Amino acid sequence: MVIFPPAAGAIEGRLRLGIVGARVGGTFALLIRRQTRVSRGVKGMLVTGITATTLLTSVATASAQNFFEALFGRMGSPPGPVPDANFTARDRQQLANPPYRQAWIAPAYRRQIVRYHRKEAPGTILVDTDARYVYLVLPEGKAIRYGAIVGEDAQAWSGVATVGRKEEWPGWTPTEGERRRLGPLPSYVEGGAANPMGARALYLYVSGQDTLYRIHGTNQPGWIGHAISSGCIRLTNEDVIDLYSRVKMGAIVVVLGPKQGAAHTASANAF
Repeated sequence: MVIFPPAAGAIEGRLRLGIVGARVGGTFALLIRRQTRVSRGVKGMLVTGITATTLLTSVATASAQNFFEALFGRMGSPPGPVPDANFTARDRQQLANPPYRQAWIAPAYRRQIVRYHRKEAPGTILVDTDARYVYLVLPEGKAIRYGAIVGEDAQAWSGVATVGRKEEWPGWTPTEGERRRLGPLPSYVEGGAANPMGARALYLYVSGQDTLYRIHGTNQPGWIGHAISSGCIRLTNEDVIDLYSRVKMGAIVVVLGPKQGAAHTASANAF
């Protein structure tokens, strides 16, 4: 076995310690050793105490968080608008800070692809007023489903129409019926995020005549899934932009009235 000699610095340190011990006596040297042990013990206790405090604080915080989540569910940031590749520059500008409160939309009313069980041709729009859904029929038994606001009782329209006109950020001219029901209204409102027509409008025509019913956006997204409109079908601005980009002029629109919705129009199996 090879034994390496101690370094010169270590030897010098030992010699100095020996000289001090020799000068003041063995008792002092013993005291120094005991103080050193005590200092190390205190240091260990402090480190252990800090570690224990940190651990207890973490456990207490986690326990409080778990208790809160058990009562109220996991907290999460409210969902923002659905990202949409079809946004124009004006869409992004209008919807960056809309003059209305963004709303939480129930998962069932968020845009999604579902299995579609009816027989309408691809490209057809179907409105199920009972269920508050708008479907855009796709090939192979699929459809895009959008949550909607539909007409109040006695205000809803049903029938078969075509898309006779499409418009981005349409203006709004209140009808006489809306004036009677809603009270004083301006004669015309320019298009924009504050306009009840929202970001897009599909105008429904029958035999070449405007029915005065539309599928359009809304500045009241919190009412998606309810029947509060004057008869028109409203989608969130993000969803109506998506629908508008996919629908062709002349597309068939089937609006099912109350109690006309099929029991199994679609199943929400996403692809």
